[in-house]
Amino acid sequence: MAEKRTDLEAPEPQVSHRNEASLGTLLNNPLTGMSREEVVADVVGFIQERGLTEHREDFIKGALVAQVTNQDYAFEQIKELREDEKDLLRREITHRWSQPFMLYFLCTLCAGSAIVQGMDQSAVNAAQDFYFKELNITRSEIQGLVNGAPYLCSALIGCWSNPVLNKYLGRRGTIFVSCAMSVITGFWMAAADSWYNLLVARFFLGFAVGAKSSTTPVYSAESTPKTIRGALTMMWQMWTAFGIALGTIMGVAFSKVTIFGEETQWRWIMASTSVPPLVVMLQVYFCPESPRWYMEKGQYTKAFDAISRLRFSRVQAARDMYYAHKLLQIEESQRAGRSWKDFFTVRRNRRAAQSSWFVMFMQQFCGVNVIVYYSMDMFQRAKYTRDEALLFTMGTGLVNWIFAIPAIYTIDTFGRRNLLLVTYPLMAIFMYWTGFSFLIPDNDPESPSQFKLAMVATGLFVFMACYSPGSGPVPFTYSAEAFPLHIRDIGMCSATAVTWGFNFIISFSWLPLVDAFGDTGAFCYYGTWNLIGWVFCYFFLPETKNLTLEELDKVFEVRNRDHAAYYLKKLPWYFRKFILFQDVEPMPPLYQMDQTVAPPVQEKSRDLSDKGEATQMENMYDKSS
Repeated sequence: MAEKRTDLEAPEPQVSHRNEASLGTLLNNPLTGMSREEVVADVVGFIQERGLTEHREDFIKGALVAQVTNQDYAFEQIKELREDEKDLLRREITHRWSQPFMLYFLCTLCAGSAIVQGMDQSAVNAAQDFYFKELNITRSEIQGLVNGAPYLCSALIGCWSNPVLNKYLGRRGTIFVSCAMSVITGFWMAAADSWYNLLVARFFLGFAVGAKSSTTPVYSAESTPKTIRGALTMMWQMWTAFGIALGTIMGVAFSKVTIFGEETQWRWIMASTSVPPLVVMLQVYFCPESPRWYMEKGQYTKAFDAISRLRFSRVQAARDMYYAHKLLQIEESQRAGRSWKDFFTVRRNRRAAQSSWFVMFMQQFCGVNVIVYYSMDMFQRAKYTRDEALLFTMGTGLVNWIFAIPAIYTIDTFGRRNLLLVTYPLMAIFMYWTGFSFLIPDNDPESPSQFKLAMVATGLFVFMACYSPGSGPVPFTYSAEAFPLHIRDIGMCSATAVTWGFNFIISFSWLPLVDAFGDTGAFCYYGTWNLIGWVFCYFFLPETKNLTLEELDKVFEVRNRDHAAYYLKKLPWYFRKFILFQDVEPMPPLYQMDQTVAPPVQEKSRDLSDKGEATQMENMYDKSS
């Protein structure tokens, strides 16, 4: 479990509800409180019920190790373990990145899926200048509709089809289908002979976008051991950024290929997006299905075969499988009696939805994807040549990828809310910087101002560098933490639909926005949204970094008015401490204020805690299953 937060805005550890201690303890380890004999009896009953009797010895050892899994080296006292088995368990602690080949092969599949996602998004940037001319697409509304069609489909259909695909096809099957759709639509787009044919092809690409982005991180999290799960899951954002960079590289690589005639380079660029998903489809065949998905389907023999391929020993596999089974039992008990109506009727859930939808909305309206989709056009409007624009577009993709790498570490070091509070103002500054750079006069029509070119490029590059560690990784991480288990599916589907829905809006509206307000007005529009995002984030967005299981529910129980009032009072405190460098008294903890200012919240705390217990299980599974 992550180390407990210590800043003054965290809930006080001594404030707890009567029923939280037992549940929190149980979720930290579902075998807590059981004697050795009870554990052995329970696991024997488990293997007999699930048809795993041939692995009896491995599961008994695994269950005994699972009972002390949160205590380093406690397994040394388990006499049933052989010395070679103890060596592997020791190595888990001292060399956490030492894992079987199949586990890393599975991780390359997940990375490849993220690369596909990034290429599907960014290839249009370099291609559009060519297909607008060849297909005679002159109206900005049609241009925006063609570019944004995948995200419209994803928001309306693709995201909501994900639970159905996962239910019947599993994680591997969903990834396979989504990649197959990427392969088909890539070649379809390359062969399109009219703008409406291209529009239909890009719309169908949206079926792949939503399912892939929702399933791949889950597949990774459910298959990897807890010691490296967080880092590997976070790499989705890094490899998506790499895919975005790769899409821009393809634009440069095929910029001179005119085998099929002038302005046909875009066909090669679009066709290139079919190659990575084809590789991923081949990889899927060799990877095991998610063990947890098999367990949810009651196929425990297949689950053990799958997890055994992902661990060095059967004892490790049995430990992780039995441990996950006990957590699943708790999850199922918590789901009982829950309803999707809780999504709207419980404050804790509404606040989680509000916060998740906000970060997903701002991931788009910070303006990043107008750069991902239209930086080629931006550079040309700044009087770069087409070849120069292609090179600088590739540069924005590479900057996005390079600065996404530190996010693996910063998101758990600085916190989700703090990263957004730091990067929103910086993104606003460089949106304004870029917008006003377009007002720099050119020397003459034939000789654009080199200063103007440098200012536009600097603004876009630094903006991407600020985005990558903040609004890039935070939204999906935050949303995965926010929703309780019993509404997790609908919560994540809704959050993903929000991000792709607004993705469509910005891709559709950018060109008409530029036509209406000019380059300066369009950039300043998104710069202003970053300032609005900062205000909302400061007053209404709770932090979720390193909170205990009990604290995670509490932060979403606090009313908006109380959260905003606390941070309004804290503004002068920040000013005196960090601007005037005065020695000031600490502010009272936020949740202590909640006890005195908002008694109704405390009176309902037990009921709200009951409704929030599923979130505790969700986070415990993600960190410790």
